[in-house]
Amino acid sequence: MDSFDQRTFERREQTEESRDMSAIEAIRNQIDEIDKELLRLINKRALHAMAIADLRSSRQSSNFSPEREIAILKELASSNPGPLSRSAIASVFSEIISVCRSARRPLKVAFLGPEGTFSHSAALKRFGTASLLLPQSAIEDIFHVVENGEADIGVTPVENSLEGSVSATLDQFVDSDVAICGEVSLQVRHVLLSKERSLSQIATVHSHPQALGQCRKWLRTNLPKACVIAEPSTAEAARQCLARANTAAIASEHAAAHYHLGVLARDIQDSPYNVTRFLLIGKQQSAPTGCDKTSLLFATAHTPGALHRALAHFAHRALNLTKIESRPTKNRTWEYYFFVDVEGHREGAQMREAIGALRSEVTFLKILGSYPIDEVELSDGRSNDEELNDN
Repeated sequence: MDSFDQRTFERREQTEESRDMSAIEAIRNQIDEIDKELLRLINKRALHAMAIADLRSSRQSSNFSPEREIAILKELASSNPGPLSRSAIASVFSEIISVCRSARRPLKVAFLGPEGTFSHSAALKRFGTASLLLPQSAIEDIFHVVENGEADIGVTPVENSLEGSVSATLDQFVDSDVAICGEVSLQVRHVLLSKERSLSQIATVHSHPQALGQCRKWLRTNLPKACVIAEPSTAEAARQCLARANTAAIASEHAAAHYHLGVLARDIQDSPYNVTRFLLIGKQQSAPTGCDKTSLLFATAHTPGALHRALAHFAHRALNLTKIESRPTKNRTWEYYFFVDVEGHREGAQMREAIGALRSEVTFLKILGSYPIDEVELSDGRSNDEELNDN
């Protein structure tokens, strides 16, 4: 290429670059105008939320309305035209709701700490960063701070799709007067964290017993000689990595960022459908949404067929049981409480009939609460209900 052709080529490139920069600048100007309009609308929304908070305060009622917030997110997800995903829209609007809800007073939310646990992630997912998140050292402490008013809401794990129920949470409901007012489901994606740079340097692996159980096959295949050590939480396991050499932790990406640790391996859980369900506990009741769940606790006489007769009242009314779990009463040998989750709200006619009939069959009955069902969107874009329908 001679010097004339080179200059012509360079001028053409400069012209195309200038044209592209002009187009980018025009699009950025449009984005700036959209941002200004979003700012105006978000502040307008906050003013309306503050007005509702003032009215609620005059009646001494909670500023948290789980059925309303779930309804908002579901409506936005169903009307979302894209290109953003449903989960992305939910994340954006959950944070907007959090900020607006906290404009008068941040919601105080207790969770199983320390920061960086999956309970922390669940609390952030449901209540956003504008809420005042209060880490607790034990599940019983979550119940205690809600009972005495130090926290408005508690977030406590109740079951995992691979490892089963969390008995410490179930046992608290026997004597506690808190109600279940919501739930949040979180897809659990475990990562291996460490200061080290390769798996060959890892001699010990720390994590919560549930997390260790959920990654059992991966550990056996990839770190067969490593010593496995149980910790009170995945976050505490991550903290152990900061102080010790040749150590790794099974925790979340959130914990990796929080504790400034490297990630040696991602998605090490044995099943891709690893979901933990958390209950939201408080002192308020949730209104019906049309897609609800009711949790009950009861005990039956120690006689043949007692449990069958109790559960038959739900079957006769076509009410679907989604969970049943037994726990020892702890005051008499070989006698149990039963925890049951049933689709439907306690104010529904069929549910009211079933609960009324149940009272005559049992020796003890406690309605723990009715609340909106939460769906978790799995990493492949499907909901948990869609995944179940495939099997």
